[in-house]
Amino acid sequence: MNQRIPLVDLRRQHALIADQLEGELQSVFASMRLFLGPNVQAFEHEYAEYLGARHALGVSDGTMALHLALRACGIGPGDEVITVSHTFFATVEAILLAGATPVFVDVDAHTQTMSVEAVAGAITERTRAVVPVHLHGRMADMEAIMALARAHDLRVIEDACQAHGAHRDGRFAGTIGDIGCFSFYYSKNLGAYGEAGGVVTNDDHLAERARVLRDHGSATRYHHDVVGVNGRLDEVQAAVLRLKLPHLDAGNRSRRRHAEHYNRALRDAGVLTPALGGDDNVFHLYVIRVQERDALQGYLSDKGIGTGIHYPVPCHLQPACREWSRGRGSLPVTEQLVGEIISLPMFPELQDSEVEEVCDVIADFTSSYRGASTEVTAAE
Repeated sequence: MNQRIPLVDLRRQHALIADQLEGELQSVFASMRLFLGPNVQAFEHEYAEYLGARHALGVSDGTMALHLALRACGIGPGDEVITVSHTFFATVEAILLAGATPVFVDVDAHTQTMSVEAVAGAITERTRAVVPVHLHGRMADMEAIMALARAHDLRVIEDACQAHGAHRDGRFAGTIGDIGCFSFYYSKNLGAYGEAGGVVTNDDHLAERARVLRDHGSATRYHHDVVGVNGRLDEVQAAVLRLKLPHLDAGNRSRRRHAEHYNRALRDAGVLTPALGGDDNVFHLYVIRVQERDALQGYLSDKGIGTGIHYPVPCHLQPACREWSRGRGSLPVTEQLVGEIISLPMFPELQDSEVEEVCDVIADFTSSYRGASTEVTAAE
């Protein structure tokens, strides 16, 4: 069915840079220097400056960013890495590709980000790192996570793949831990026109390690000090990111405004809305909770409204993770959340009238399902 109000509308965003982009792409193709060229170098400088970080490295995608960060920190076989199950599978995939063992912990019911108490209970003598995920654009409790990690001499690798521009107390997501990772997948707050990613750090040694690893383990062409990967960012994606970076803050402000509008309009609609927070939530996704989630999704679809479920099957219940999972029931908050969450349309160019229409449809749905007890409370 044609969606009148899509979950994400990239066409509207493209219009902001379309005229400039044509000229930039012509320059790239005229030079035919297609990866790790002047646009990549310029973007690395501009993104590091934006974040207030010493180093930013452009890489091929967000999964690669996580993988390179883990390896740069020396994480490998025999090491345990604590992370959440309530995340996109790439978080765990990167740990496994580094040869390490993922240890799944539950999330806080209110923020849906890593529970610090759960991390404290999962640390063993084999634990080497913690990977908090800034899910949906909301920052995890980095102050508490960093204090716990430092007390146990653990590396902290931030999965900031959904939190471009989020900041707390003057520090940006991705710059608080030892090393931070970003995805510039095309639908992200700062998105390329395909796949792209970034690694940021204030540690010179980690930056150099990641830089060598992303280019086949080579600091000098045809000389390979370690076994690396092909994780290079191409010039086309870097050109797109350079044009879109100046729009990031304005886009994030629009996302927060839409979230405030949603929360007001849905106050009496029988659904659980997300806490707004402040600048530490950039609302990559706007996620509500409702018990009759699947029925609501179908109802919205019938009305031409796009939605998403991020993510319906938690990582610890994926067949690929059976070996490292304690099974169903081991992460009760996560397991309750994934049956209730639904992402509503969210992008900077969303119109107020569209937010109102989405909320009116949800109110109609919950009114007709009152007998089905659609209202939810925070998971315990």
